[in-house]
Amino acid sequence: MPTSADPAQLGLRESATFDRTTIAAIRNAAATGLYDIRGGGAKRKVPHFDDLLFLGASMSRYPLEGYRERCDTDVVIGARHAAKPIHLKTPVTIAGMSFGSLSAQAKEALGRGASEVGTSTTTGDGGMTEEERGHSKTLVYQYLPSRYGMNPNHLRMADAIEVVLGQGAKPGGGGMLLGQKITERVAEMRTLPVGIDQRSACRHPDWTGPDDLRIKITELREITDWEKPIYIKIGASRPYYDVMLAIKAGADAIVLDGMQGGTAATQDVFIEHVGIPTLAAIPQAVDALQESGAHREVQLIVSGGIRSGADVAKALALGADAVSIGTAALIALGDNDPALEDEYRKLGSSAGYYDDWQAGRDPAGITTQDPQLSRRLDPIAAGRRLANLLRVMTMEAQIIARACGKAHLLNLEPEDLVALTVEAAAMARRPLAGTTWIPGAV
Repeated sequence: MPTSADPAQLGLRESATFDRTTIAAIRNAAATGLYDIRGGGAKRKVPHFDDLLFLGASMSRYPLEGYRERCDTDVVIGARHAAKPIHLKTPVTIAGMSFGSLSAQAKEALGRGASEVGTSTTTGDGGMTEEERGHSKTLVYQYLPSRYGMNPNHLRMADAIEVVLGQGAKPGGGGMLLGQKITERVAEMRTLPVGIDQRSACRHPDWTGPDDLRIKITELREITDWEKPIYIKIGASRPYYDVMLAIKAGADAIVLDGMQGGTAATQDVFIEHVGIPTLAAIPQAVDALQESGAHREVQLIVSGGIRSGADVAKALALGADAVSIGTAALIALGDNDPALEDEYRKLGSSAGYYDDWQAGRDPAGITTQDPQLSRRLDPIAAGRRLANLLRVMTMEAQIIARACGKAHLLNLEPEDLVALTVEAAAMARRPLAGTTWIPGAV
């Protein structure tokens, strides 16, 4: 009989259904009677942008010279109805992440980094901070079901308004901010008691459907003198119908957040089991835009698992006008830094695994309201790192676009892509590499 401590050496097999992670979750639920709450996005493997490849130019296509021929990256958002649409130098934007879930220093750093490269950042739930508005050249104000921190003056101070109907990590569910992160400043902004867990509403209190939403959008336009673009953000669940209704309601742009999108805190069962992958959601949204005659008139901003310029290029090729990053932006600021490994270990985690953002003990000073921890983050240096990431992602997307013979990132198209797996081919509706076969296509 083998004496090794390795279970495999003992001839033991781990169950695919009841693996050690599942067993640990069952034991924890049995011991505490509590469900698991965490931050981050879905950890399960789903078809994603890595399952697509570009068809670079060779004989049948004409590539562009990288150092001599332009490939533009700018995008205009909100020209459908807004008197002052926003013009971004790169299609990579910063997703909504609230003050409360993030420190004031982190919000300032996001604004600094985005402004340095000419793109936008977004407030998230809980209102607008001086740090964020003061360092964001282009700021999108999120208007959420909770109405926390909602201020008509802040609506006017913003450059665009994002009406949030859903989020990729939890479509159909509201946000969470645990009591340890509700300091006096956060409580005052949100009109909440200090130190008490906050659960945001899952739906807006003053409408029940698209007709009510249209009225609300008109009200927001009147408050802001019809200047600001109005976005509608939806979690990827039924994107074809949701996008159709958002167009009907009068949206200038639609933010589509796939299930790989992160969150500051929600139930693990939400993150892993509700919503559909970003890759599956984009073609359905584009179908709705095209059938409505609104593609490129109503901009589509895709979020949920965007990590690199290749992901950006693939999202644009499938029909998006821009993308939004959240988790990648936090990593650029300094989240999950291996230099902090010893402190992550003390929290029962590790660099690269840390997702206990709701606990407010982030040693990087990013997802915390602890003044001693948040002071660790230098917003100037962190903003510079974010700007570097945004530049690299933009340049990577340009490299791919030039290789496909495109003089603008928005000229990328579905025909530039093939799929590596049957699942990705079916979801993205692109042929399996080396074939003309699209699973499910009539």
